[in-house]
Order: sequence, then structure tokens, then C-alpha cells
Amino acid sequence: MDFLTLFLIYLGFVLAVTALLCLCSGRKEGFLARGVNRASQVLSLVIPTQLQRVTHWALHRLFHTRSCLFVVLHLALQAAVFGEYTWEVFVYCWELQFHLLLLLLPYLLLAGNMGCFLLCSRANPGVITKSNAASLVQVYAYDGVLFQRGLVCPTCSVEKPARSKHCSVCRTCVHRFDHHCVWVNNCIGASNAGVFLLYLLSLTATAAAIAAVTAAFLIQVLLLSNIMHGTYLDAQGQEHTVEIPFLVQHLFLTFPRIVFMLGFVILLTLVLGGYCSFSLYLALTNQTTNEWCKSRRFGGSPHLPSQPHDRPLVYKNIYSKGIWRNLKEIFKPPTVLERKKR
Repeated sequence: MDFLTLFLIYLGFVLAVTALLCLCSGRKEGFLARGVNRASQVLSLVIPTQLQRVTHWALHRLFHTRSCLFVVLHLALQAAVFGEYTWEVFVYCWELQFHLLLLLLPYLLLAGNMGCFLLCSRANPGVITKSNAASLVQVYAYDGVLFQRGLVCPTCSVEKPARSKHCSVCRTCVHRFDHHCVWVNNCIGASNAGVFLLYLLSLTATAAAIAAVTAAFLIQVLLLSNIMHGTYLDAQGQEHTVEIPFLVQHLFLTFPRIVFMLGFVILLTLVLGGYCSFSLYLALTNQTTNEWCKSRRFGGSPHLPSQPHDRPLVYKNIYSKGIWRNLKEIFKPPTVLERKKR
């Protein structure tokens, strides 16, 4: 089996797993959740108890407590990619007389991305306190399905405004809670949702720019070497026409680090592009990730006291005000005074 076939199988497997996670993430009792539960039950019979405790502790520390580990990993990956781009691709492209603006584009996008990263990670996402809870309750209306009036957070001891949620990682209630992002080590809420969207867009654009410049360099190398229209001899001395698998293998043997980096940033661009599309969809429809997940698995939720038990609850997004007003709300969250004016 040649190199290109193996690479395509690997790429397809990663994309299939990513798509499966996206499809099944919102289902409370979906196929993925049942499969993971059954697998964990089987493994618990084989894995020693002490190792299970250590694994559970490590996963809890990684995903259920505030930690800078993913931030460090994020910065390390960026440093590795830009280090390879600077010392290999940039130098070669400069010798091949690529346009300077094209070569500097990834650095310009990186500067914008790092600015959004710092703002998003250091910003107050919209923490609800006893002093501002009363005013935040009046910002959004309760839909009576996902959010009900009069509920009090048992941890923070404050009335929960509509669209809010208690974050078990940050141990605070967040207004217009979207999710807790381990890569910025902060919650995404009303006050930093717009910056987080810009962070995602700039990160995707940075990966795409590096991939485009690197791919252009490799294509230029193939054109200059005249190997694209030639022939080659195999181990038995037989002559073959140059095909795509041979070109990829030739580039991998000639520039292994550059080809590996290109494969990584292409995969990263596809994954980030999908997540950006999902985030833009939520922004344009005025939904949060928390609300989207809850609405998908709402079939198992209990009825309201005033709702007849034989009539199922129907979720309807009451917060959407049109595409442009929804997008504006991401960057300028409404206040109590603005709602009273309307």
C-alpha cells in the first residue's frame, strides 16, 4: 500500500471520528454515549482499580478544573508550526522570489489571533454576582422551557437569569453562558463571545494561510524540478509514468518536516473551519452552545408544573431577532436599559 493511500485512510478516519463526535455530542443517550459507557464498563473489569483512579483523577484535572496545560499546548503548537514555517518555508520561498506580503500574511494573522486570545482569556465572561444578579435577570426573557423563572443556583446562591449557567470549572454562574473553553482557560459568555468568534476566525485564517503558502512552495518545487511530467525507474528497473502518489512520496522524502506540517495545518484548517461554521450559525441564530445542546436532547426533560402531562413541550428560540441584530448582539450584549426601551 503506497504512502498516499495510507495518508488518505488516516485523514478520512480522523475526519469521520470528528464528524461522529459533532453529531452525537448533543444527544443525551445517543449511540456514542452508550458506546462509551459500555466500553468503560468492560475496561473496568480488566484495568486495575488503582490505574482507574489515577486516570479518573487526571481526566478530572484536565477537563473539570482550571488549568493552563491546554494553553501551554496551544502556544507550543503555534510555536512549532511557525518555527518550521520561518526556518524552512519562508527561507525557501524568499529564494524563489515569492511576494513579500504573501509570506508575511501568516504573521499578520498570528498577531491578530494572539490579541484576540489574550482578550478572550483575560476578559470577564459575564460572571453573575449577588450585586448584579437582579439587573441581569431583566435582560433576557424566560422561555419557560430551557430557562424558568425563580430558580436559584445552589452553589452561588443567586437567582439564575435566563440564558445563564453555572460553570463547574470556574465555579461561577455566567451570563449568556456558551461553554467553557480549555484552550483559552476561560468561560465564553456574554462579555467575550464576540472576541472568541474573532479568535476562531483568525486562528482558522492563520492555519489556512500557512497551508496555502506551503502548498504553493511545494508545487513550485515540483514545477522547477520537471518531475511532474517525467518518468522514474522502480527497484526492478522498470519505467513508470510519474503519478500523484509518487509525487507525494518524493516530497515527503525531500521535505519531510514541511510535508508533515502541511498535513497538520490542512487537517487543522478543516476542523477549525467546521467549528467556525457552527459558531457562525449559532451567532446568526442567536443561540449558545449550551442552548443548542439542551434543545437537541430536550425530549427527556420534565414538564413544567403548569403544562399538561399529555402535551409535550415544544422548544422555540425566542431570542432570535434577525441575522444582523443577532450578529450585533454578539459584539454588543444588550443591557437592562436597552430592553426597557424596546
